[in-house]
Amino acid sequence: MHPTRLLAATLLLAGAAVALPGATASAATAGLTATFSASDYGTYWVDKYIVTNPTSASITGWTLEFDVPAGLNVGQGYNGQVTRSGNHVTVVNEHYNATVAAGKNTEPYSFWFIATGTNTQPLNCRINGNKCDGSADRAPGVPGGLAVSGRTTKTVSLRWNAAAATDFPIAGYDVYQGGTLKTSVTDTAATVTGLSPNTAYSFTVRAKDTRGNVSADSAPVSATTLNPADDTAAPPAPGNLRAVGKTAVSVSLAWNAVTDPSGIAGYDVYVGGALKTTTTATSATVTGLAPLTAYSFTVKARDTYDNASPASSAQSVTTDDSVGSGSYAKVGYFVQWGVYGRQYFVRNLDTSGAAAKLTHLNYAFANLDPVNLTCLQGVTRGTTANPQDPDQGTGAGDADADYGRPFSAAQSVDGVADTGWETLRGNYNQLRKLKAKYPNLKVLISIGGWTYSKFFADAAATPASRQKFVSSCIDMYIKGNLPAYNGAGGPGSAAGIFDGIDLDWEWPGAEGHAGNHYSAADKANLLALTAEFRRQLDALGGKRYLLTAFTPADPVKLAAGWDVSKADGTPSVFDYLDFANVQGYDFHGAGSDNSWEPNRTGHQGNLYADAQDPYSFTFSVDRAVKAYTDQGVNPRQLTIGFAFYGRGWQGVAAGPAGTNGEWQSATGAAPGQFAEEAGTRGYANLLAMVPGCTVYHDTQSVSTYCYTGANGQWWTFDDTWSIAQKTAWLKQQNLLGGMIWEMSGDTTSGTLMGALSAGL
Repeated sequence: MHPTRLLAATLLLAGAAVALPGATASAATAGLTATFSASDYGTYWVDKYIVTNPTSASITGWTLEFDVPAGLNVGQGYNGQVTRSGNHVTVVNEHYNATVAAGKNTEPYSFWFIATGTNTQPLNCRINGNKCDGSADRAPGVPGGLAVSGRTTKTVSLRWNAAAATDFPIAGYDVYQGGTLKTSVTDTAATVTGLSPNTAYSFTVRAKDTRGNVSADSAPVSATTLNPADDTAAPPAPGNLRAVGKTAVSVSLAWNAVTDPSGIAGYDVYVGGALKTTTTATSATVTGLAPLTAYSFTVKARDTYDNASPASSAQSVTTDDSVGSGSYAKVGYFVQWGVYGRQYFVRNLDTSGAAAKLTHLNYAFANLDPVNLTCLQGVTRGTTANPQDPDQGTGAGDADADYGRPFSAAQSVDGVADTGWETLRGNYNQLRKLKAKYPNLKVLISIGGWTYSKFFADAAATPASRQKFVSSCIDMYIKGNLPAYNGAGGPGSAAGIFDGIDLDWEWPGAEGHAGNHYSAADKANLLALTAEFRRQLDALGGKRYLLTAFTPADPVKLAAGWDVSKADGTPSVFDYLDFANVQGYDFHGAGSDNSWEPNRTGHQGNLYADAQDPYSFTFSVDRAVKAYTDQGVNPRQLTIGFAFYGRGWQGVAAGPAGTNGEWQSATGAAPGQFAEEAGTRGYANLLAMVPGCTVYHDTQSVSTYCYTGANGQWWTFDDTWSIAQKTAWLKQQNLLGGMIWEMSGDTTSGTLMGALSAGL
């Protein structure tokens, strides 16, 4: 026994254990082996695994796994990438010792680690899923006590005793009719369906473990299905069908039991005229539904002779909205490029307290390939300096920031630095870490934006181009198959990060950024594009993947490109979107190149139309929302935008007494936070860098602005006061919540995010 001495370098082994690869037989698989040894250094040991290749061909890639027994302290590891889940350790090769030549081993670069405490050999060693000594796995025990527990004219129900585990836990059971696999279950009971009436069958069961090893057949059992001629009377209809719960995508139902002389085999639950689920209980949850959608449910009882009852009385239920009744969405945009001049990292969402308050995080932006008209990744090309360059965003992207750039410990959500050898680094890896810390946070990839919307119209133009575009986006972001970039990326590398897709087409049917492609056909094509996204996302199965959109405040742009009407009974984009984030800002501004409104100040995000507004068309959040709700859009499918930045002018005249520069003449955009963004400052930067800017609150229009004095600077922005007024209003309007552009503008303590959260 040696004294225990925990080293300062002891690993904080974190992360999920890697699942063992599957196998189908309980025999040794030709491949690598691993041999353990321990060297005594007095106060500690060096424990080593030498990986050997006894085959006649080189093998590239190995994963070593073992369990740490009680009393053994595992310290710093070398020549392998180590993660730990509880007492289970997983080691993946480094790039330099990944290939083991035929008949060779990993020396002198074998995996080793510092050990203290009671030096006992780790347990359950596996190399690439096989036993480290190369011996065969043992098959599970044979299930016993197979018996018939029920019959109908088309089904036989079976039960059996649990099988004994050997090398691995029991994962489930395969039920065979004759030599044909009929069903697989994880329990010790199953119902075999699809049988013929009045027919004799023989059944057996096999156990299988988590490694895929399969037992021998159980003793067989025989059963004859019932003869439907023996009973032709239907049971009575179930009564008191009722909804006992609902979510955005499911409805839970219950009903009263019925009786029948032959016994009740089960209940069939229908949505409209379609069978959705079958159960032996008097309750069921129907899943795979759409939010804010009305459904009609009925239930039929079925006896053991498969006589179906009349349908119950119908029960109508409308599913909930995306976040749940009484709750509100808080959607924040995180900008890809924030890691540069802004020095705003995914970690800042955590340290500021924002991540704990957000419900959704939109990662901005993904681009479209200008040639293939697919989602674009794997490139690092910046935009041009000229904001009016028609090709400013053509082919641009930043794979380095997305998933190639290693982040330091100080920049990382969990305080663990990237090594630079991971297949996923950059912002995407940090998003994965953020989701692990905040599992209820939904993360979406935002496609488009101001400079990346040029080719949306082309991608949406035909059924074939829509199918191709949508498929590429789902493959890349939902399935996570990123293109290789600088050693990162690859199949499945980003799987599980994104919970959906946010469409930021600016703007269908109207020119947004200079040079964008658009036409009158965009409106119909966008409707078809949202339908195609919804179809392909739903086809993935499992959870419902979100589909949202950034939509305009301008009623003219809305009418030109967005088929939103729910009042005329024709399809609407809101039949496919979970919700839309309505632009609630940028109503006025000078623009970085003074091409917008350089000569007059104006509010950028007022709640109501300002009575002093001199423009012929007066923008407001209230007016923007009404453009949607007046067409029948459910308010619980709308959020309103909040600006975490200000827009400013310089050379601003004071105007009449009490005006304080509001709606007054100006000489152009005020100096911005960044040289290329004149007229724009993040909220925190505005507070710090525009001294003497006296804040005023316009209670009539609900807008905030500040003024430095005659011929000085004038800024329009949201603050805690205006956010409180707007959140109270959106709750009165029963809207879904608020959206933020964008998170880096807030203070380090999350002042504005705190105000939004408090208001909602």
